[in-house]
Amino acid sequence: MPDNVPPNPKAATSQPDLAALRAEIDAIDNRLHDLLMQRAEIVDRIGHLPSKSGVKTRPGREAAIIRRLLARHRGKLPAQTLVRIWREMFLGFTAIEGKVAVAVCETAPDDGMAALAREHFGALVALHLHRTPARAIAQVSSGAATAALLPLPTADELTTWWTALPHGDGPRIHVSARLPFWRRRPEGAPHAEGFVVATRAPDPSGDDRSLIAFELPDGMSQASLAAALSRAGFADASILLRRAGGEALALVEVAGFLDEADPRLALTDLPRPGVLLGAYATPIDATSEGP
Repeated sequence: MPDNVPPNPKAATSQPDLAALRAEIDAIDNRLHDLLMQRAEIVDRIGHLPSKSGVKTRPGREAAIIRRLLARHRGKLPAQTLVRIWREMFLGFTAIEGKVAVAVCETAPDDGMAALAREHFGALVALHLHRTPARAIAQVSSGAATAALLPLPTADELTTWWTALPHGDGPRIHVSARLPFWRRRPEGAPHAEGFVVATRAPDPSGDDRSLIAFELPDGMSQASLAAALSRAGFADASILLRRAGGEALALVEVAGFLDEADPRLALTDLPRPGVLLGAYATPIDATSEGP
């Protein structure tokens, strides 16, 4: 090499620098692993509290945790990666209390519902596939499944499963989540949508919507029901009517987290109070994924 050509400092230091950076990553991985094991110990202690028995999912708290982490998230790690990591963690930590199984109503092969369940509950969750909502709900009622993922209610006969929830003979079934919770759908992500139901009542997340079933008197229109809801103080209500065999039922979705004692459930225009079917954490849309 001629004397007038300066040495390349980058070539001389690249290997030692790379080794040092990898050592830093290894040390961080060890600390992350230590914290995960510490978190598992705390979850195990919670599971042994007198008030705890069996597998208990907390979709409201999970949603609140994810929102809180996204609000403080910084740097180049994609926000969706953060969500995926914590979703897998939730499954792993819940499984400390016992096996987690989800009954999925897959009305047609590859309709995306099974993929949506794995996206939300975790890649290793046990799935039980069923062709009808009734069979999926029966698995939850019998305790064979922790929760069930059902199609969103529409005018389609197959999606009127919500009309049976107030009248079940077994344990009370509640709507507890709406999927997908992460609304930004990247390429390859399932585009199915659905409600999660479980025997455990939903828990508030801080930003929720509630579902109520109302029995309507003969001849009552959707506009009349909307006016009654407005007078009762329900904000941002959406209504789905179901008329069959002389019976008229309405599925009403309203803003906020309601409980059974809410006096607004007794609309003066209706013969009997509404039945609270559950609530869900408002999904994260594409504009609220973090700073």
